[in-house]
Amino acid sequence: MAQITAALVKELREKTGVGMMDCKKALVENDGDIESSVDWLRKKGLSQAAKKAGRVAAEGLVAVAAGDNAGAVAEVNSETDFVARNETFQNFTRTIAELALAKGGDMDAVLAAEYPGANRTVPDELTDMIATIGENMSFRRCHALSVTNGVVAPYVHNALANGVGKIGVLVALESDGDKDVLNALGKQIAMHVAATLPRWVSRDEVASEDLERERVILTEQARASGRPENIIEKMVEGRLRKFYEEVVLLEQTFVIDNETKISKVLENAAKDAGAPIEVTGFVRFALGEGIEKKSENLADEVAATLAG
Repeated sequence: MAQITAALVKELREKTGVGMMDCKKALVENDGDIESSVDWLRKKGLSQAAKKAGRVAAEGLVAVAAGDNAGAVAEVNSETDFVARNETFQNFTRTIAELALAKGGDMDAVLAAEYPGANRTVPDELTDMIATIGENMSFRRCHALSVTNGVVAPYVHNALANGVGKIGVLVALESDGDKDVLNALGKQIAMHVAATLPRWVSRDEVASEDLERERVILTEQARASGRPENIIEKMVEGRLRKFYEEVVLLEQTFVIDNETKISKVLENAAKDAGAPIEVTGFVRFALGEGIEKKSENLADEVAATLAG
């Protein structure tokens, strides 16, 4: 019986793109022979995952998970929207969010974790799903928020199933107030975040370089009007206030009533909660944002399919 070394497993993994556990099993079954192991994996359909690795995966799902004073959001991508409706894929994405919650949003820790009930790591489970479902997939990102006292409210916009959809949001509310009030408020603010895409919680968080860039642009726009410099300065300050209202959560108008600033919403809710409420953070994941999707016409797709 040949010794199955880590180097052998690594070599087979690089040849096939198959998970470590399956590579080790193949080598054991074939007495350490690499080529026989490749054939064994091909017969099992597992090495097909390697062929799919280069294909663009911009569809898929975003999932949220919540626990005591903490929450997590994760994105898992697939090639087509059809796979997002697959129950196995939905369960996988939900599980990844739960692992992200347990690991405090540390992606490296999630990737190193054992996938529940599978006796293999998260990457190996994903590789197995790629081979089984027949599309390239990727665990793209995750994030977690926590509070000392209060709630982290999760929200999924247009959920396809429990806890999974196309947009996932977390809002962290720090407060000693009534949890029911906080949870209801958190969900409403999370819905607001899903709709308005704020970049920062408060004015103080706005990066100085972003503010200066905006000031330069607004100044040039104002100068184009031909107004005097003292008028231009006032114009710029007015437009900066508008900038804050567009990108700073506390300065935005609440989408629920279209008239109250979020800062005032928190102040009003504090009376019902019995304690001050502070938004300490939020995160919004929209499926596929930032991924450059490959564009192909139908004729090209058919030709590629026929070519195998």
